[in-house]
Amino acid sequence: MPVIEKRRTRDLPQINERIRFPQIRVIDTDGTQLGIMAPNEAIRIAEEKELDLVLLSDKAEPPVCRIMNYGKYKFEQEKKAREAKKNQHTADVKEVKMRYKIEEHDYQVRVNQAERFLKSGDKVKATITFRGREIQHSDLAEELLQRMATDLQELAEVQQAPKKEGRNMMMLLSPKK
Repeated sequence: MPVIEKRRTRDLPQINERIRFPQIRVIDTDGTQLGIMAPNEAIRIAEEKELDLVLLSDKAEPPVCRIMNYGKYKFEQEKKAREAKKNQHTADVKEVKMRYKIEEHDYQVRVNQAERFLKSGDKVKATITFRGREIQHSDLAEELLQRMATDLQELAEVQQAPKKEGRNMMMLLSPKK
């Protein structure tokens, strides 16, 4: 036996008979104001035009309602929401790894990678890994990360300054707005 979910009235859209205010401001289909009236009077006008009375704003005094085709309105709202979701970009954290003894060409490759990530709107985590006794040279690694931050300063701002975490030193860069 299927479970029947009882929807709360506040979850339902405020249209036609569900509008429970003593007085409402009514806007016609073409955008002209019809004035302040009782909801049942506005519903009668909407039914004559074979349309719905839809609550737009219950925060206004008196609440604002519009006479429109609710099905079409709902479709347009969903379409806008889908479009907004499609154009939304979530910022990922991309990582560029290197050693503190990196050669100049390899360093430039990492800077170019970071630049590409920043231009696409992602954050960049620059990591330097130490092996064995290399950890003694953490000052050189910090200099290298500072150099990278300087090289990328037009595109990025340092979100987290270089800091040591175990056998790694890392820095976080985020794209400038």
